[in-house]
Amino acid sequence: MADPKGFLTTGREVAKTRPVAERVKDWNEVYVPGSLLPIISKQAGRCMDCGIPFCHNGCPLGNLIPEWNDYAYREDWTAASERLHATNNFPEFTGRLCPAPCESACVLGINQPAVTIKNVEVSIIDKAWDSGDVTPQPPERLSGKTVAVIGSGPAGLAAAQQLTRAGHTVVVYERADRIGGLLRYGIPEFKMEKSHINRRIEQMRLEGTKFRTGVEIGQDIDAAKLRRRYDAVVIAAGATVSRDLPVPGRELNGVHFAMEYLPLANKVQEGDLTVAPIHAGGKHVVVIGGGDTGADCVGTAHRQGAASVTQLEIMPKPGEERNAGQPWPTFPMLYKVTSAHEEGGERVYSVSTTRFEGDEDGNVQALHLVEVEFKDGKLEQKPGTERRLPAQLVTLAMGFTGTDQSNGLVQQFGLELDQRGNVARDESYATNVDGVFVAGDAGRGQSLIVWAIAEGRSAARGVDRYLTGTSALPAPVRPTDRALLV
Repeated sequence: MADPKGFLTTGREVAKTRPVAERVKDWNEVYVPGSLLPIISKQAGRCMDCGIPFCHNGCPLGNLIPEWNDYAYREDWTAASERLHATNNFPEFTGRLCPAPCESACVLGINQPAVTIKNVEVSIIDKAWDSGDVTPQPPERLSGKTVAVIGSGPAGLAAAQQLTRAGHTVVVYERADRIGGLLRYGIPEFKMEKSHINRRIEQMRLEGTKFRTGVEIGQDIDAAKLRRRYDAVVIAAGATVSRDLPVPGRELNGVHFAMEYLPLANKVQEGDLTVAPIHAGGKHVVVIGGGDTGADCVGTAHRQGAASVTQLEIMPKPGEERNAGQPWPTFPMLYKVTSAHEEGGERVYSVSTTRFEGDEDGNVQALHLVEVEFKDGKLEQKPGTERRLPAQLVTLAMGFTGTDQSNGLVQQFGLELDQRGNVARDESYATNVDGVFVAGDAGRGQSLIVWAIAEGRSAARGVDRYLTGTSALPAPVRPTDRALLV
């Protein structure tokens, strides 16, 4: 194990963030560069190398956390990187974006602050890139089989990299103008700088993966024709249909989905635009939805110079401690303050929007809301609690409802959907169409980046077995995936 007394002698320390007044003036990542270097080995030494490492169960990827904690403690960064990459294709993504269910499952977390697993992870991979330990891994021989991957988010990229390394010829199709999916255009630059995506894409190109941008399957290429062209297809198109808010005034100018607002800010950072067409500068901004996407809207509005930012959530404010219904080692719903919330604004819980108010030109100028409470398991409005908020920009960040069916992809393939509107699949991630597999949010529904990578890896194993009759590809050991390991 690492330091046998580390959990007794070393307190928890996390990466330091830059001062708010400094970071809201730029789009760089919010953390102080290099702030983890002096502390990370000791932080890794807090790991107890438990006989039953519940952090494995908390991580959908089955990351070998005690092993790379030990290597990080001993500052054997090359070995740490090797163990990290054994289960995770893109630890620089998860180390920055994952909510770390592994830390919620940490045994130390029963009665002390958990090990800073996420910070150790990102330190290992950043050191690996800096030292040249991350190199292309092209296959020794080609299988002669071809695979199309639809979507270049974390699920699609993970599946593509695994299948390329297995020797198959893989082409990734992305309807946007750049590779990365929501990693590219949904995640703000201040949470993850896009240089991290770019160097992974270059690694994958050198391994042999091919990329086609600006191509929407179902529109630019008929899905049925694509299936005939390739030996197998992986659908990793995400769950991109945003949940709407059908209240009076929804049609007003200035009311937008979060995924209309956030990509434009990222396009400015890519150099495509000088100013985002949807901009918060000088406006009263209301963000509807209390999750991570809502927080991304909050941080973006701060950097665009909003006059005020208010985030609304229909559910009650979460507690700061686990409740009885979410015991260790489950992932609890706790009140958290993200870097965006540190930067200002107001968060309002237990409220529901009743209508939007517009001016004579059809622009939103206010939002009307009412407080709500649970009664007999149902949310009901509280009489006499109605109020009005000024709002010249409203972003809807209430999650997603399923796979996009407007482009014809689902219909042209002839795919069956489950009750939630996701593409139905079996334990090998295969759909009802022979040779067509699905991974990530398209099959699972809106979920975490760590689940997307896990599903991409698992689907790749299913595809490899379909093409060759067997597979040496690793897959996360999860109850729902066990059929892949037989």
